[in-house]
Amino acid sequence: MQLSNEEEDYNLSLSKFESMLKTNKVLFFDSEEFEDIILHYLDTGKASLAKKALKLALEQHPKSTGLKLVQVEMLIYDDKLDIAERLLNELFALEPNNEEIYIQRANIFSKRDNHEKAVDQLNIALKLTEDYADVYNLIGMEYLFMDNLELAKANFIKCLEEDPEDQAALYNVVYCFEFLDQNEAAIEYLNKYIDGNPYSEIAWHQVGRLNYSLKNYEEALRAFDYATLIDDEFLGAFMEKAKSLERLKRYDEAIESYTRTIELDDATPFAMLRIGKCYEKLGKNVLALKYYHKTVHEDPLLDKGWIAITDFYVRQKNHQKALFYVNKAIAIDNQNRLYWKRYASINKEMNFFEEAEFGYRKAVELGDFQLDTWLFWVDILQFLGEFESATQTLLQATEYFPESYEIEYRLAGLYFMLIDDKKGKFHLSNALRLSLKNQTLLKELFPVVWERRMVQNMINKYNKG
Repeated sequence: MQLSNEEEDYNLSLSKFESMLKTNKVLFFDSEEFEDIILHYLDTGKASLAKKALKLALEQHPKSTGLKLVQVEMLIYDDKLDIAERLLNELFALEPNNEEIYIQRANIFSKRDNHEKAVDQLNIALKLTEDYADVYNLIGMEYLFMDNLELAKANFIKCLEEDPEDQAALYNVVYCFEFLDQNEAAIEYLNKYIDGNPYSEIAWHQVGRLNYSLKNYEEALRAFDYATLIDDEFLGAFMEKAKSLERLKRYDEAIESYTRTIELDDATPFAMLRIGKCYEKLGKNVLALKYYHKTVHEDPLLDKGWIAITDFYVRQKNHQKALFYVNKAIAIDNQNRLYWKRYASINKEMNFFEEAEFGYRKAVELGDFQLDTWLFWVDILQFLGEFESATQTLLQATEYFPESYEIEYRLAGLYFMLIDDKKGKFHLSNALRLSLKNQTLLKELFPVVWERRMVQNMINKYNKG
C-alpha cells in the first residue's frame, strides 16, 4: 500500500529524530514536526522519549503555543495539575480564542472529578473549534463519568454525525443504549447508521450482537454474515455467527464458523468446546469427544471442558467413565463446586452413598447453595440414617430458602422420626400452608410418618379447610 506524502513526512521526522538521539547531533525540526513526534511517543506509552522531544522542542521554539499546549498535556498526564493550570492561564492571556486551551482546562477539571465544569469548558471549545467530532466525543466521555447516559449518548451520536468513521464513538453509543436497556432503539439507530455507512463491519457486528441478546437469531445471523463478508478476518463476528447458527440448530454451519475462528487465531478452548457440543447434537459422538478432549488439552483449568466430558458419559449411562473424568478434574482443581456436585450425583447413581454425601457436602461448603443440592444432600443423609445431621443441614438451608415447601416437608418428617412431635407439627403446618397439593411428598419420603394418626388428622384438617 502506497503511503501518502503526509505519512512519509511523518515517518521521516520520526527516523530523523531517533537518529539524532543516537548520534547526539542536534538537528532542526519545525514546531509541528515536534508536536507530531511528542504525541506519537505519548500515544505509544514512551513517556521518557516524549519528554526528551519536548525539552528539545521548547529549546528550538520557546514561543510556540502548540508546543506549550503539548507540555500542558504532559503535565496533566503526570498529574501536575497546578503547574499545567498556571501555564494554561499564561497561554489564555496570549490566545483567548484557542480551543485547545479550553480542552486542556476541561482535562484538568475532569482529573479533579469536576465533570460539570469540564463540560462547560468543552462547550466553549465547541464554539471555537473546527473539529466538532473530537469535542463532542470528549463531552460524551464527561457525561459517562457523571453516569448521565442519555446526554453521553446524544453527544456520541453528534460525534458520529460529524465523523461517521469514529469507531470508538460508535462503540460508546451502543454501550449507552445497552446500559439504558434500549436494545431495540440501538438496533434502529444502527440500521440508520448503516444506511449511510453500509460497509461498517463494526455496525453490522453490533446489530448482530444486539439481536442475539434479544433472541432474534435469524436477524443476528444476517448481520454477522454481512460483517464477515466485509471483513473476512473479523474473528469476533465469526464467533458470534457460529453461536447464532448453533441457536438455530444449524450445527454443521456452526462448526464451519467456529473452525474459521481457529484458523484466524490460535485454537481457543471455547471454540473447541462448542464444536464438540455441535458434533454431539449431530450424534457424532466420536468427534464430539475428540473436541472435548482438545478443549481440556488446550486449557486444563477450564471447568466447562471437564464438565462436557463428564456429562457426555453420564448421558451415555457410562457412570464409571464419568466418575473417572470428574476425579481427574477434581485432581486439577479441588475447589470447584461444579465438579463436586457431579462427583456426588454420579456416586449416587452408582449407589455409593457415603461418597455422594461427601460430594454434596463439599459442593455446599464451596458455595453451591442451589436448592436441589441441599435436598439431594439431605435425602442421602436420611437414607444413611443420619437424621440429626439431615435436620441441621435443612435448618441451614432455610436461611437461603425460608419459604420452601420441599424443606418444610422434610423437616416435618425428620422431627417426627426423631420423636419431636412439637417441631414436627410446626414444620408440617408450614409445609401445608406453603403447598397443600405437594403433601404426598411426605408420603414418598417418610411413609411411616405419613401413616401416623396425628399427621393424617392435620392433613385432613387442611384439606377440609
